[in-house]
Amino acid sequence: MIILKNKQLIIEIMKKMLFILAAIALPVFFPGCEEETGSGTMMLSITDSPIDSSTVSGVFITINEIQVHTSDSGWLTLEDFAGPETFNLLDLTRGESDLLGNFDLGAGNYTQIRFMLDAPVLGTAKPVNPGCYIEFRDESIQPLFVPSGTESGFKGIGNFRVPVNGSVEITADFDVRKSVHKTGSASPRYILRPVIRLVVDNQAGAIRGNVTSIPENTGIVVYAYEAGTYAAEEANDPIDETASRFPDAVSSDMVDTLGIYHLAYLAEGDYDLVVTSVSEGTFGEVLGIVENVAVESRKVTKQDIDIELLK
Repeated sequence: MIILKNKQLIIEIMKKMLFILAAIALPVFFPGCEEETGSGTMMLSITDSPIDSSTVSGVFITINEIQVHTSDSGWLTLEDFAGPETFNLLDLTRGESDLLGNFDLGAGNYTQIRFMLDAPVLGTAKPVNPGCYIEFRDESIQPLFVPSGTESGFKGIGNFRVPVNGSVEITADFDVRKSVHKTGSASPRYILRPVIRLVVDNQAGAIRGNVTSIPENTGIVVYAYEAGTYAAEEANDPIDETASRFPDAVSSDMVDTLGIYHLAYLAEGDYDLVVTSVSEGTFGEVLGIVENVAVESRKVTKQDIDIELLK
């Protein structure tokens, strides 16, 4: 009987020890079911698609502040951005970019980046030292005005994720061709309506090539469209002074004096290249289309173009 009682006592003690061990282990297992939290780094750069005008030597913008947006927290200011900073967007074409900074952010998904610019509002007096301005080859400058009601800044759209204890490289593509517009003739003013595309660098590629059989005294501009999206109406004159020709082009580039074009920061996929002529900064005609050019992330696709072979 004594042996039996000792066995029962041992069993009871073991049960209590197992219960205590289970209770201690619970806090260890429960946090694993919670959402992962932490922070990471966003490396933000700026680039540009060039303007299709031979008379312009620079397009300068001054950024005062940068904000990012999440569905959970709304708009957050990047406190580490030391604005104001001024950039000549025409120095940042063909894959060239300028680093705006490395910013610590909470891990998670982001949907937009907003740029607060130092630009005069349309309808106000012409500033003596504008923060945003356009420079011409004769060394004259004109301020870039923004439409009224743009105090909320200019937004770049594109989803990206900041990983925990990791980094993501983002490039904001300011498309100057679509962003700068001339109004009036007797006393012209230049309006800035920034069109900004956000690109995750390691998900983007490029198209580059030589253009041959170019007619004498003719400039060539190549526009990249997502395959199957180009319509002939895109080549029509803009409907008003604040619109642009080829409005749905993802990117564009002017062929240089060596006959080379370079379309950078393109998302992976297939593109149609619309090849056009330009004379003294004025649009000529669509010379033809190169269809279904494949772009792979982190690669440069070589696509030469012979004007005589275009259809």
